[in-house]
Amino acid sequence: MQPTATVLVYSDNASTREQVRLATGRKPAADVPAVEFIECATLPAVLKELDRGGIDVCVLDGEAKPVGGMGVCRQLKDEIFHCPPVLLLMGRPQDAWLATWSRAEAAVTLPVEPVEFAETLAALLRDVRPAVQA
Repeated sequence: MQPTATVLVYSDNASTREQVRLATGRKPAADVPAVEFIECATLPAVLKELDRGGIDVCVLDGEAKPVGGMGVCRQLKDEIFHCPPVLLLMGRPQDAWLATWSRAEAAVTLPVEPVEFAETLAALLRDVRPAVQA
């Protein structure tokens, strides 16, 4: 049995969470594990899942309401020991400086562009997991 990677997706918008799932597919790249998703629509749900452990990468919606993913990212980096890498979804490319402020490891713009998203997620997964033989 091949290992799986667990990706937490935070967005108050079900459509955004669906875009992430569809862009990823079963595996974002041949050399990374298959992905399981944990979806969260609220900050308390995110914190609960991270407390449980086992999250390999977090995908946070910078446009989420009432708590945006950029602020959530900054909070996680301050409060979670060995916080998983974060892929931030931004509304505009001009917000890249905010992604840096939030300490996200990577950022892409909304709407999710499948190839860019999958490549970016795969790069983060390569950093946290050993490569799976294709």
